[in-house]
Amino acid sequence: MGLRIGALVVDSQDPGPLARFWAEALGWVISQAEDPEWVVEPPEGSREDCVVADLLFIKVPEPKTGKNRLHLDLRPEDQSAEVARLEGLGATCVDVGQGNNQTWVVMADPEGNEFCVQPAHPPQLRTQWLQRYEAYQPVHT
Repeated sequence: MGLRIGALVVDSQDPGPLARFWAEALGWVISQAEDPEWVVEPPEGSREDCVVADLLFIKVPEPKTGKNRLHLDLRPEDQSAEVARLEGLGATCVDVGQGNNQTWVVMADPEGNEFCVQPAHPPQLRTQWLQRYEAYQPVHT
């Protein structure tokens, strides 16, 4: 099947700052930087390039209302350090009814879009994932 997700689209009142936040958060690049559409994507030549969907920020007039129906789950190596780094970039910790006994941290980007910061994979699972990640070689045609 030749179908893949090209982009995840995020409505935004001010897409420039939001695109800059996500580019910095993910270590990605802004490939289109002009209203009404800003695009954030993995760096060219990275393992994620042409594999992971881009983030497309579209300018809309209305503010975000309610909880997201779709959100990103981020899996860092060090959850607490990553939460602190994301807060430094402008994210905030939020309560969406997740309770106090969860292993993940719910955060919101500067426009209030929720995302989760998961704990690191257990060592055995992380080793398996890292082996597959490092073994990946893109097909050049």
